[in-house]
Amino acid sequence: MPSLKPVSRALVVSNDAAWLEPALSGLASASARLDNPFGIAFVSARTGDHAMQTVKADGDLQLVVIDKSLAGLGPGQAALDLANRINSWRPELSLYVVLSDDERAMVEELVSHAVDGYFDRDEPDYHGWFRILSAELAEKSATPFYDALQAYVKMAKDSWHSPGHSGGDSLKNSPWVSDFYEFVGENLLRADLSVSVPMLDSLLHPTGVIATAQNLAATAFGARKTYLATNGTSTTNKIIFQTLLAPGDKLLLDRNCHKSVHHGVILSDARPVYLDSSVCREFGIFGPVPKATIYRAIKENPDAKALILTCCTYDGMLYDLKPIVEAAHKAGIKVIIDEAWYAFARFHPAFRPTALECGADYVTQSIHKTLTSFSQASMVHVNDPEFDEHLFRENFNMYASTSPQYALIASLDVGRKQAMMEGYKLLDRILKLGAELRQKINSTGVFRVLDIGDLLPDEVRNDGVRLDPTKLTVDISKSGYSADEMEQVLFDKYNIQGEKSTFSTLTLLLGVGTTRSKVSRLCDAMFRLAKDRRRVPKQSYRMAEVPHFSRLACLPRSAFYESGECLYLLDDDGRPNEALTGRVCCDQVLAYPPGIPVLVPGQVITPPITSYLAKLLKGNKPVEVHGLADIDGEYAVRVLTQEELEAAPSRSLFLQDDEKAGDGDRQQQQKVQQLEQLPVPSADSVTEEVHD
Repeated sequence: MPSLKPVSRALVVSNDAAWLEPALSGLASASARLDNPFGIAFVSARTGDHAMQTVKADGDLQLVVIDKSLAGLGPGQAALDLANRINSWRPELSLYVVLSDDERAMVEELVSHAVDGYFDRDEPDYHGWFRILSAELAEKSATPFYDALQAYVKMAKDSWHSPGHSGGDSLKNSPWVSDFYEFVGENLLRADLSVSVPMLDSLLHPTGVIATAQNLAATAFGARKTYLATNGTSTTNKIIFQTLLAPGDKLLLDRNCHKSVHHGVILSDARPVYLDSSVCREFGIFGPVPKATIYRAIKENPDAKALILTCCTYDGMLYDLKPIVEAAHKAGIKVIIDEAWYAFARFHPAFRPTALECGADYVTQSIHKTLTSFSQASMVHVNDPEFDEHLFRENFNMYASTSPQYALIASLDVGRKQAMMEGYKLLDRILKLGAELRQKINSTGVFRVLDIGDLLPDEVRNDGVRLDPTKLTVDISKSGYSADEMEQVLFDKYNIQGEKSTFSTLTLLLGVGTTRSKVSRLCDAMFRLAKDRRRVPKQSYRMAEVPHFSRLACLPRSAFYESGECLYLLDDDGRPNEALTGRVCCDQVLAYPPGIPVLVPGQVITPPITSYLAKLLKGNKPVEVHGLADIDGEYAVRVLTQEELEAAPSRSLFLQDDEKAGDGDRQQQQKVQQLEQLPVPSADSVTEEVHD
């Protein structure tokens, strides 16, 4: 396949025709005479509004050159205002200002954050300008690790080091496994190397091409520091916990966070304060934690060290993060955002602000989920002004493999490059395809794409929650198909694989790899299924009510690491086992759907909990329940023995008042006084959360 050549447009903005025309001519001449690997072509705009129209419409635009004499607000002000407007809309664009030498100090002071460089208006050097612009694109589009990996593979060195397949040599001539060599490909196997290759740097102690790749990623995503990770966001969440939390430290967390967050609580020995999520019972979908719940938790736990939320949720619901982050920071609480499903947001204004732009201290992203990287390829972005880099590195290395998969690191390099260079263009296309898909699915009269009004529970309707338009939740309840049947027929008959389902919805994700052909095939399938719809059964499913969180008897880690004993969930008559009431669970038990933990380690078991689990297991619709033990084919719950509970080292934390806010702790008392200024809703305005 021939290599595709990029097209890069550079916009020159000036209403001074006497300057603009020779500038365009000189730059065009330079682009024709000099090496132009990025296909730079120059276009012009004579007003700030015209320039913004081009910025919004042209996905191939990479560079903007603004004449400081642009007419408008005053000497130089129109140019500065335009630079800030462009940076606000598309921060990935490179901006240069043309000015006289004596004006540079003023411009640098006003827009230094937005402007990448300056050109001298009085002595134009168009060839020099072009070289600088080309070098800017070369730096921005660089893939230092991927380039080094390619170069090493092309060297074709004999391998006398790990891995054992030696670049695929153990596979390609084998009568038994040569098919794997053909399936995976020579380059991928030769790129599967080890830390024995110094020119490829070390993920655990980066000083070369990996360090450079991380710096480029930090710039692209708007972070102070960025770390590349090859074992998924599931691990990066745990790394952050162990960096910020000492044993017994309080953590505020969404009860419906990803299970890695709950695992991180165990490993860090944190003291969790669980926040119940909102829930849409009609469609079996969880929403954000209500702002009222978050603010109340901040006020009631002034000694909390961190708050973690998921934004966006699996179903695309986005918090109004900025006021939440501000409230947490006012209380001295660090904010961690699991942005696994929203890594692309920085690269189009329709999806912003990002968590980093809202002030979050730590953000984890599964680049592989929504951008162009291999599975398990993730990033950690850090904006914490008190960041302990040494401690973070020690925890990072504790979880990272000493033999990372280099193809994953290369894919992160490439994924960042694509997001930076054509993310705006690709996301703009996704928005248009998504709108088209919504309209066509809704026109079937049988299927309907749910909007934010359908998905929002009452308790968060005034919380400023938005919906990610790349995640389509389709109501299939009028089709006569169950969700399982719908997924199967789409897979078997139409070659379509969706993301997930509930009892009455199907979730479809649009990504940077979504094409118009895929949209056409999906629409065709939905129209055909709508035409052949079945009779809708009279019995409809509704999400069972998940019991509220009871309480912790000890820290989750203390319960998890005990041997415990297993008690049957059901008694001999098939009813919930009363012997479980009051016992302390050792494991995380969750049902999917919906995926929310019913029990976490250290939690006291109550009758509503055992009744709920029994209902799930004995119901007509199959539900996966994770975390239960299997004793001779019967479900059982692992619980602490009485002796283990009494010996639990953290039990005292829950049996006596917290003394951290005592009279002798002046600093804590000051924090409590500050928290009195946080907004707290009245009792009448807080709807009781239902969690199913």
